[in-house]
Amino acid sequence: MPFIEHVSDQDLERLALDRVVPALLDQGFYHLDGLLGELAGGAVRDQVAELHRAGALQDGRLASSAPGIHRSSIRGDKIAWVSGSERGCDAVSFLLGILDRLISVCAGRLAGKIRERSKAMVACYPGNGAGYVKHVDNPNGDGRCITCIYYLNKKWNHTHGGVLRIFPEGKSYVIDIQPLFDRLLLFWSDRRNPHEVQPSYSTRYAITVWYFNSEERAEAKRRFRKQTASSSSS
Repeated sequence: MPFIEHVSDQDLERLALDRVVPALLDQGFYHLDGLLGELAGGAVRDQVAELHRAGALQDGRLASSAPGIHRSSIRGDKIAWVSGSERGCDAVSFLLGILDRLISVCAGRLAGKIRERSKAMVACYPGNGAGYVKHVDNPNGDGRCITCIYYLNKKWNHTHGGVLRIFPEGKSYVIDIQPLFDRLLLFWSDRRNPHEVQPSYSTRYAITVWYFNSEERAEAKRRFRKQTASSSSS
């Protein structure tokens, strides 16, 4: 039975408090297999694949890069930002609702006020050796607190590459996460978890959302407004 079809609210709370929260606090990450099951997970995958076929995915952007460095040498994915309310995205919306429920339970036991979420970033690595070099999602206090990635790749194996490798801060080991169908990965978005996507040799789909620490995000917005005002007056 798919996890989400037979779990009660009480079971979801136990999952969050007994497994997700302790793992985040102790290890900095957690992954769960079989989140939605074959039917619901397959519907999400079909909708993401249709977005790809329809040309809705565009080259992922870089926050900054050195002169002469080509974007594709840093990140090779194609992405679209989705709220879940778009036509043909009802299964994606269902997934986002599940993630919101899970994180809302976790938030009460984690430091900071986690109350906001980004849109969903639908991503495809097209299988031509594309990857994403080692980076930190939130290196400068932009408010992103927890990264959640839901993978959509059936019959994935080691020959396809595409591993997400985490380099836990201060540790001598790495964590390799295969992007397997119906797998959910959560980790801290800040400098505790530098990570990379290794080259993918088969089409690799994932949906990523970020949950925000509302206080840090508000401060980041204040900094941005101040910088913008300063630039416009100079």
